[in-house]
Amino acid sequence: MDTRSLSVFLSVADTLNFSRSGERLHMSVSAVSRTVQRLEEAVGQQLLERDNRRVRLTAAGREFRQYARAATAEWQRLRRKLGGDGKLAGEVSLFCSVTATYSVLAPILEAFRAAHPAVEIKMHTGDQAGGMGRLLEGRDDIAVSGYPARLPRRLAFLPLLQSPLQFCAPAAQCAVREMVLAGEGSDGDPDWDAIPFIVPERGVTKDMLDDWFREHGIQPRIYAQVAGHEAIVAMVSLGLGVGIAPQLVVEASAMADKVEFLTPPGDLPSLVIGLCSLRQRLASPLVRSLWDVAEQTYRSQV
Repeated sequence: MDTRSLSVFLSVADTLNFSRSGERLHMSVSAVSRTVQRLEEAVGQQLLERDNRRVRLTAAGREFRQYARAATAEWQRLRRKLGGDGKLAGEVSLFCSVTATYSVLAPILEAFRAAHPAVEIKMHTGDQAGGMGRLLEGRDDIAVSGYPARLPRRLAFLPLLQSPLQFCAPAAQCAVREMVLAGEGSDGDPDWDAIPFIVPERGVTKDMLDDWFREHGIQPRIYAQVAGHEAIVAMVSLGLGVGIAPQLVVEASAMADKVEFLTPPGDLPSLVIGLCSLRQRLASPLVRSLWDVAEQTYRSQV
């Protein structure tokens, strides 16, 4: 079973799309499909379920993905050992939000590329709340994530920086802003129960916000639940409600001048942002090297 075939399978397992994997690997769709079929014949199990609408891993496919990752990592380690040059080569799959690519990762990747130019970073972006789930499913090696109240035992977390969570209101005159201003009483607090909120649909910041609501006895009027802090800032800037987001996301947003921070009763905790990975993946020299570079880059900032 050659490592090239394993790499093809890992690409399909990541994208769940034969066409996209073909584009990545510069192969035809039929060549990708034949490679997967040969692996299935060698294993004696169906690794992927596919129909006209979607592709998904079978239980055997999920187990085989773990083997394929370990086997390719071991092969890369052996090549380095036999080659004697000590250079890392291969790829690391990294998941993060759009904001994190330049607010968190930029100095890490700059240092990593300088130290290990032969390693390719496969970047996937999306809602940071989904990062840990992707790691547990084996879809990525490392994710940028907030630190949760309960970290799954299979995961390791490397804190890099902290960002205060901020309540944001529209800066322009609108119905929501009028509600915030009109609700201010002698104690300086708006009528939080009456204000429409735009909240995260899942993730660490959702849990923090839910705790804050409970602590202050607020029954929030939820206008929308959305994926991603960037979307929350955009919706607040349009005057649709009040939202919560890390300060670094707000400041990096193109809408930063269209929102303003509110002072709630009782501070929200800061969000600890860092790298997360399956503990077993840190045995890979490629993953461990990126992890170590990140730690050195941010050592003085936490």
